[in-house]
Amino acid sequence: MRRSLLVRFLGLSLAVALGAVLATAVIATYSTKEKLQGEIDANTGQLQVDGQVYAELSDYAMNHTSWSGVDKEVHRLADETGRRIALTKPDGTVIADSARMLGAAPELPSVPAATIDARGSGGVAFSGTSAKVSGRAVAVPMMPMATVTRATFSAFDSQWGLSDTEKAQRKLLAEAANRCYQANGLGASITVSAGRPLVAIDSAASGGASVQPSAPLAVQSDDGLDPCYPKELNAPSAKAKLVNDDQIRRASECLQTAGVPFTRAASPDGLQVVTPAEGYEDRDGKFVQCVTNAQSQAMAPYVAPTAKLYLGSKSAFNVFSGEGMLRTAATALGVMLIAALVMLLTGRRLVRPIVALTGAAQRMRNGDHAARVPVTGKDEVARLGHAFNAMAESIQRSDFQRKAMVSDVAHELRTPLANIKGYLVASEDGVVPLDGELVTSLLEETGLLEHLVADLQDLALADAGMLRLHPAPRDLSELAQQVVLAHRPAAETAGITLTADVPAEAVASIDSARMRQALGNLVSNAIRYTPTGGTVVVGVRRVADGYNLTVTDSGTGIADQHLPHLFDRFYRAEQSRNRSTGGSGLGLAITKHLVEAHQGRITVTSKLGEGSVFTLWLPRGT
Repeated sequence: MRRSLLVRFLGLSLAVALGAVLATAVIATYSTKEKLQGEIDANTGQLQVDGQVYAELSDYAMNHTSWSGVDKEVHRLADETGRRIALTKPDGTVIADSARMLGAAPELPSVPAATIDARGSGGVAFSGTSAKVSGRAVAVPMMPMATVTRATFSAFDSQWGLSDTEKAQRKLLAEAANRCYQANGLGASITVSAGRPLVAIDSAASGGASVQPSAPLAVQSDDGLDPCYPKELNAPSAKAKLVNDDQIRRASECLQTAGVPFTRAASPDGLQVVTPAEGYEDRDGKFVQCVTNAQSQAMAPYVAPTAKLYLGSKSAFNVFSGEGMLRTAATALGVMLIAALVMLLTGRRLVRPIVALTGAAQRMRNGDHAARVPVTGKDEVARLGHAFNAMAESIQRSDFQRKAMVSDVAHELRTPLANIKGYLVASEDGVVPLDGELVTSLLEETGLLEHLVADLQDLALADAGMLRLHPAPRDLSELAQQVVLAHRPAAETAGITLTADVPAEAVASIDSARMRQALGNLVSNAIRYTPTGGTVVVGVRRVADGYNLTVTDSGTGIADQHLPHLFDRFYRAEQSRNRSTGGSGLGLAITKHLVEAHQGRITVTSKLGEGSVFTLWLPRGT
């Protein structure tokens, strides 16, 4: 048995996907193999490079209030170091990524290389008396810090945040110090680091080291001060002083609220510090928590927010490079060839039944209503083939019925017309006198024509959906009795007993004229096919959801092979065209349309030689 079309398409998709996966694996393996050795060789000096990246981005954070504009710095560092550099917010939102191109970038490493927190690591240094304090882990400082003798809290390097005016003033002070040192016989020079002027001297005392504000004195005077080095060169910047004041205020409030004893003092660099009281051990970490939070809150308006730093290889395999494009194109071509081969092998079997269906449909369009398609299996295409064959069978049957209908209509019209014409010609020639008997015969033939035309009109209206009803509450028992009364003369003439078996009242919403027409058609047929001495009973019965109107006869019955086609137009179980039995074949088709227009249904049961029962079910309505 052939598998489901869906399963076959799924298998085809999986085969193509497998080829694509294998190709991707080949590319990834080849590229990784080439790059892995280079990564291992470069790993020795990588830590130093990563430290440089971290330090420069930390400096950027300390000197900017946000990360806006850091993209240029990130791309510069990536070009200089050959590393992929990415910064993200704590929630993972990308701030800058040197690998981002056309809005997309490779996935970041699962773990960041470092966290840049200018607010929380801007210059805290702990030492001295308390194991709880001195053992507290702190982040790597962004800039040189002031360190005190006991566990203390200060801000950061007092030179942080120098304005352009302050830098110019300190440059003048450094030049004056340089001239003083040279006047005292010391070789000195001025260098600038991070915008700060530094005085470097060459003497046995300093060993040629750079003299910074906190360096040992180079020239001594009687009062122990260095007359060449102005104290203003070591004064804190205005921004550092402002932030330090805010830090000390916040830390003091927090420590007071927490009940932690502390003291405030001035450090040699001109900033304030807080120190835990003598003998206090910060066992619960409240001191460290207060001073750390105070630092973070005070620094927040002046530095960039916390960011995660990701570092990786910049020279990953790039499909847009010359080599990558060639390799990717070759792999894609291979995948396409495999997919085409699989499609050629399996597609023919998938398309063959569809081609057969197309050919059969074209033959039907050209008039060959006997066209059919061979069907094998039970898949979706097989079900489509069965549906096509059923449709073709229906079209062929309808075409046959249409041709038969044309023939029947022609015959039914020709017979009364021929009779009328014959009588009129005979009367004109004087062969038959135009008396009352002839007129009655001509009226009978005219009535047959009128009845046939009315039936055809009713069917045309039903087919067009224009069969109009005028429903109203009506007693079905009364309607059945009226139909019986109207057909009783015909029944008595045929020697048949026609009766009604109805309840006292059975009200339903119907179009009484149309329903009387439908019930009358059934009674007429029953009288026509019931022999002399037989019975026809019209009944009305209440059922759970409506009413059953039945017409039961003791006639000849209907063979089983005729029952499925009994309501087809122009279909006659009795093929003769005898006026007494062979009707036009339209009555039952019209009755079915009328009942269905009332939202009802019609059924028939019959036993050959015993009679038939036609049942009309109608809803009760309102």
